Amino acid sequence: MKIAFYGSSLVSSYWNGAATYYRGLIRHLAQLGYEVTFYEPNVYERQQHRDIAPPEWCRVVVYDGTHEALKQVTAKAREADVVVKASGVGYEDDMLMDHVLAAARPDALKIYWDVDAPATLAELRSNPEHPLQRQLRDVDLVLTYGGGEPVVYGYRAFGARECIPIYNALDPETHHPVPPEGRFTCDLAFLGNRLPDREARVDEFFFKAAAQSPKQTFLLGGSGWSDKPMSSNVRYIGHVSTRDHNAFNVTPKAVLNISRASMAENGFSPATRVFEAAGAGACLITDAWVGIDFFLKEGEEVLVARDGQEVAEILAGLDSEWAKTIGERARARILRDHTYAHRAAEVDRIITNFFRSRRVEAAE
Repeated sequence: MKIAFYGSSLVSSYWNGAATYYRGLIRHLAQLGYEVTFYEPNVYERQQHRDIAPPEWCRVVVYDGTHEALKQVTAKAREADVVVKASGVGYEDDMLMDHVLAAARPDALKIYWDVDAPATLAELRSNPEHPLQRQLRDVDLVLTYGGGEPVVYGYRAFGARECIPIYNALDPETHHPVPPEGRFTCDLAFLGNRLPDREARVDEFFFKAAAQSPKQTFLLGGSGWSDKPMSSNVRYIGHVSTRDHNAFNVTPKAVLNISRASMAENGFSPATRVFEAAGAGACLITDAWVGIDFFLKEGEEVLVARDGQEVAEILAGLDSEWAKTIGERARARILRDHTYAHRAAEVDRIITNFFRSRRVEAAE
């Protein structure tokens, strides 16, 4: 079965936090027999910051950020059995969605895959004229990066026929324990790009904790923080390539996860960083959000902080032995319940059931 997938980027994680999610899902869908073509625009210098070469398990088509190139690649949707338009592609998303839906065959399964559902739903509530409100009528199914029941109910309220969360997960062949590297040595590390709905939470959970912990060392990775005031015990290293994520997670005593504001408020939206860190066996400290125990057990497999003060307190009482134990338990839990093999099998069931139901309807 052929899938045409229109997303931000498969080959680059530069200003593209969904890269790990796409790679894990698509690689395992390919193992189940799907032929996937990933269409991504050449924008935001992503192609100049590739983390991987085009993989053998997915055909990657890079197109110029022009209307003409967009029309050419969306015309290819007619060749696919399943057509996916992801959120946040980065170039003319509304136009891209319209052209993809127009090109898809009537018998194809048309999916809108939202990798930032809480934020998208907030936009829909604030803008009754948002194009997606119209486009959802022509979509067979909405899949989301996470969000739980609030996202499901939210999308149904806007007319989606069905909405199913497909959560982030671990690809153990990509994220796993490696030897530590001295350049990432610290007591607490955080990796995340500087974004408007994340910065205030990074101020609280990371920079405040650092300011209150002068004897501890902190490491900050991600794009956009170079002009940010920070205490002297914080070392900023800029963009961290996905090839270095394992060492970045393994080396520090602990790794910090900070959710974007909309995802923290909504709950059930663990970032890819949670699974990357757990897969490497890192001791993870996360900000608090509803649904954590669905993925990791608080106090045994993950440490949870409600604010920067609690981050500082957890770090002050954390010794290396306990940190190692937390990391080992987290890795075991994620391998058991939350790999991309699990997620791809779920997507396969959804696609299979859709076409089975359509055949039954056609026979009646």
